[in-house]
Amino acid sequence: MIWRDSAQPLLPEHAATHSPDTYNRYPAHPLGNGRIQTGYTSLANWIVQHRVVVIDGYAGIFWDKICTSLKPELARMGVNVRWHNIQCCLKDSRQIQDLVAPFIGNEGDVWGTKTSLHITDFFDEEKIATVLPEGPYDLHIIYGSGAALAHPTAPVIYLDLPKNELQYRMRAGTITNFGSSVAGGSAEMYKRFYFVDWVVLNNYKQTLQQRIRIMADTQWPDHIAWAYNHDLQEGISRLAHNTFRVRPWFEAGAWGGQWLKTHINGINTEEINYAWSFEMIVPENGVLFESDGCLMEIPFEWLMYAQHTAILGNHANIFQYQFPIRFDFLDTFDGGNLSIQCHPTLEYIRAHFGETFTQDETYYIMDCKAGATVYLGFREGIDPGTFKTKLENSRDLGIPVEITDFVQQHTADKHTLFLIPNGTVHSAGADNLVLEISATPYIFTFKMYDWLRPGLDGKPRAINIDHAFHNLDFSRQGKAVKKQLVAAPRVIDNGENYQLVHLPTHAAHFYDVHRLEFSGSVDITTNGLCLVMMLVEGDAVTVTTVNGYTTTYCYAETFVIPAAAASCRITSRNAAPVKLIKAFLKSSHPVYNQIAST
Repeated sequence: MIWRDSAQPLLPEHAATHSPDTYNRYPAHPLGNGRIQTGYTSLANWIVQHRVVVIDGYAGIFWDKICTSLKPELARMGVNVRWHNIQCCLKDSRQIQDLVAPFIGNEGDVWGTKTSLHITDFFDEEKIATVLPEGPYDLHIIYGSGAALAHPTAPVIYLDLPKNELQYRMRAGTITNFGSSVAGGSAEMYKRFYFVDWVVLNNYKQTLQQRIRIMADTQWPDHIAWAYNHDLQEGISRLAHNTFRVRPWFEAGAWGGQWLKTHINGINTEEINYAWSFEMIVPENGVLFESDGCLMEIPFEWLMYAQHTAILGNHANIFQYQFPIRFDFLDTFDGGNLSIQCHPTLEYIRAHFGETFTQDETYYIMDCKAGATVYLGFREGIDPGTFKTKLENSRDLGIPVEITDFVQQHTADKHTLFLIPNGTVHSAGADNLVLEISATPYIFTFKMYDWLRPGLDGKPRAINIDHAFHNLDFSRQGKAVKKQLVAAPRVIDNGENYQLVHLPTHAAHFYDVHRLEFSGSVDITTNGLCLVMMLVEGDAVTVTTVNGYTTTYCYAETFVIPAAAASCRITSRNAAPVKLIKAFLKSSHPVYNQIAST
């Protein structure tokens, strides 16, 4: 049976030797000796020290596998166990479908709306009240997503799963949405996960923080890694006061290219292409810890729940548990153009999709071939009605559109930053490696024209002309485009071995971008801001925080210096010249009051 659908390998159970000279796909942070346990025997040994234990967890967990792995261990110890499956207390799947329907729209809709439901809405309270740890048993185990609702004081083991592995299981049809009885199509399941399940279960996670005694990583089919929550909290605090990197993951796409294949050490080169590298899209990335060579991954939200103030500093009260900046790669080397697209305005994304802030983007050209281009802004004097008619005829009749009759095409040069505030028509052309520096929302792309090509599944990708035309800003045209939407670099500080270059973002962007160009060492301070960084030219840099925490980051690796790190020294390998991108939140912005009040 195929239990996951992906060309990407599973996370190794144990850390392998990695060359410090190359990009690391599995960046693991040391947790200390003896802090990560493995296997069901060790977990069972802890469980039997209690009379009642709750095993709660996220969507996508193979609960049958967890039970069948623990049962023989407990039986070997001669423990008489009663198992209580909290799934029996869920409302009927038809009732649940009615509950979630307002948030996921009709089948075939691309997007839904962030739910206002809570986990208790999915359960029958009277049934939960019948889950009583009584009778002639040595041990009662209440298990399943939501299990802690059935007992207010029992210690909790929380099982989690990285979002990429959840999606691989989703594609294979081996899991269901929360409260559903059967798996659906991947697109519908993802929409339900994004707008309902992840919202509900993430909110529920927060309520369990003080009760969780053990956290476990369940991404392997026959293996489990776990740690005591107090040890993880120490590790999380250490990262939040020093520096860290999330685990990246990679996806193929209709327009995907070949750059990542040739530059990322150990990546699966049999994949058809790589369109994306999720460098730091934190709703979907995890953080790796290592102890005695054993690896364990936790979803990034746990860092925010525990240490959002240390991580975000001056902006913690505004964004709370949301990490506001994302980094990802768009690889079109020897690939194709992205779709002609735009993203929703703040008002539109709030009204239609329930997000608190919108998908304002920038494209930083990390690498490109000669002749590569970026599509950005409209040509002077275009007629919106004619443009829309052409797009609709293409969608309905398969007629090609001469896009450059309407949209400007700009030469892509290395280290140029193109600005894409919401409502701006844009696309990355072929033969680029784009570092996309953006606000965190990441699925709200209104495609208007996709070059008449199918997706990797052979089917046309969704075209959303009406959504786009409710958001397009047609004033971004003509000569104003280059002036307003291409950052004009300006040196704002310099010294003997460095210069600090400001790449100004648009007024609509609530984040800004600097490029630090230096050789040898430089000292930087956070000034109460969270810094998201990437080495965009050079081999490697070493970051040493004021706390003495030292980490080496290689070319193309994204890393974070949290606000609480205060200051650090960055040293280039062999004192060679390097360029380092730094993205950070602007000190003030009109949108902050709206975000904070949501």
